[in-house]
Amino acid sequence: VNIPYSTFLSIWFHLPETGSKCLSEKIYTDVIVLGNYYSFSPSRADPAPTIAVEVTSPLGNSLYHKENVTMGEFSFTTTEEGIYVACFRVDGHNSSGGLTASIDWKIRISTKDWESVARVEKIEGLELELKKLEETVKAIRRSTIGLMLRGYKMQKVSITTNARVARFSLMSMRVCIVVLALQVWQLKRFFLKKKLV
Repeated sequence: VNIPYSTFLSIWFHLPETGSKCLSEKIYTDVIVLGNYYSFSPSRADPAPTIAVEVTSPLGNSLYHKENVTMGEFSFTTTEEGIYVACFRVDGHNSSGGLTASIDWKIRISTKDWESVARVEKIEGLELELKKLEETVKAIRRSTIGLMLRGYKMQKVSITTNARVARFSLMSMRVCIVVLALQVWQLKRFFLKKKLV
């Protein structure tokens, strides 16, 4: 499941008996990510089943790994841009067939403790909302700059690739012309040798 571009997302999902279910999101560098997860049985009478959780970076490094847990939380600051993946699987200790898990995935400004900010800066109401909007605008600006830089890099790659393709095409055309000239010369020699011309 690919998580759309968001600041806060809460998902409930069913875990299969075997295999795992993974959630992913593309995140830029220097972004704080918080996650809270828990598992529960569809039948309220059963105790909460245990699950295994692993969060990996775009390069495949494990950022968080826990087994035999019913709930927990993780947090990290991204060091590289790319797809971050959180995988959940049923632990082997569970006898019941299916279970449901939930994750609250927070990034960017939703990770801030706004109550603490309001207390420290002695702001409330409209002023606090304006502070949140200011943080949102800063996050959007950072994302826009990141997108512009990626667009610039892609444009450079595209121009370089286009120049290489043009050079390769010219070289291929020259080779074809040389081969054609050699074939014409060879055929002319052959016909003159056989006295057909």
